Amino acid sequence: MHPKAARGRADFSLFNHPSPVIYLDNACQTLRPAQVVSAELAYLEQYPACAGRSNHHLAARVQEEVTASRESLRRFLGAKNSSEIIFTRNTTEGINLLASSLEWRKGDVVIISDKEHNSNLIPWQRLRDQGKIKFLVHRSLPDNTFDLEGLQKLLAKTKNVRLLSFALTSNLDGVSVPDKAIVKLAHQHGVLVHFDGAQAIPHRSLNVRALDVDFLSFSGHKMLGPSGMGVFYGKKALLAQLPPFLVGGDTVSTTTYQTATYLDAPEKFEAGLQNYSGIIGLGIAAEYLMKYGFAKIAQTELALNKIVTAGTADIEGLQIIGPPDPRLRGGIFSFYIPSIDHHQIALLLDKTAQIAVRSGQHCVHSWFHERGISGSVRASFYLYNTPKEAQQFVDALKKIVNILR
Repeated sequence: MHPKAARGRADFSLFNHPSPVIYLDNACQTLRPAQVVSAELAYLEQYPACAGRSNHHLAARVQEEVTASRESLRRFLGAKNSSEIIFTRNTTEGINLLASSLEWRKGDVVIISDKEHNSNLIPWQRLRDQGKIKFLVHRSLPDNTFDLEGLQKLLAKTKNVRLLSFALTSNLDGVSVPDKAIVKLAHQHGVLVHFDGAQAIPHRSLNVRALDVDFLSFSGHKMLGPSGMGVFYGKKALLAQLPPFLVGGDTVSTTTYQTATYLDAPEKFEAGLQNYSGIIGLGIAAEYLMKYGFAKIAQTELALNKIVTAGTADIEGLQIIGPPDPRLRGGIFSFYIPSIDHHQIALLLDKTAQIAVRSGQHCVHSWFHERGISGSVRASFYLYNTPKEAQQFVDALKKIVNILR
């Protein structure tokens, strides 16, 4: 795969209009650059065939592109083997793969944080309800940052902890966990670690070997890639121990009426006909981000978050979710004003200023319900957003608050 060098804002067609949308809903889904769109379209128009099933040149081209995409994602993550890259539909499927494939022992405990997306909550609730595991919720510190000392105490006093499963970066407030310290601590106690990387992977460089994480899940639609595409990473030795999650075509080398011989990873986890255009597009998205550079992304996001944080400081009653320091919240500015409905704010931002944000509980219902907060407005920034847009958001928000009060 050899996409054009990443250019930035010019690659995104949504901005090529006389009155472009100010898109600040990137924590939900990012836009796709022209390179990703072109790669997907090329598959659909030029070689729309199956990989690994047919002996003709179209099928060979598909297999070549899928292999190249897997290799791009291996480099993107710093994984040792491309066989450790499993294509899924999204983060949710990756977590369900792990929850369904680990062979649980009686008394096993899974620990999650109190800020997990439903995708990293409900699979463990379900296993608990089936009597397969126990699970504990590890509480954040008062400012919503991770309590590493508390985790150390929890691991020391809790028997049979099998797995820690934490979001690397929270979609609620943009706060990241101390990943290296968590992995080191967990492994000292013989505990496996899975990270939900959906909100982290698009914004920072991550090397799974250096981190020594056991499992990682993430989605393509949050990193400039296609929707309905994701990756589940696992250490090769651990993947070898896991039985397949979904079974059927392409997961086996041969079958009889009584038996099936399963392939090794990644094939044993990729049942049925795959989303080839999505796989190809995801590989291009990974290449784009590697060329663009994560340091540049982080610099942009922080600059915008500083503008918005400072610019809204004088709005009476506005409560930021997470620590007040924008350096600890990455590209997310999530807030609520108790006297004003969050959905009304989001709707008026769209209708009066063409600013797209998200409002609601952001699939972290548990956190909001426990605190009696009905929801928040979340503005989230990415590489193509500008200081001018950040200031326009501040100005529009102040006008709307004055209208609604």
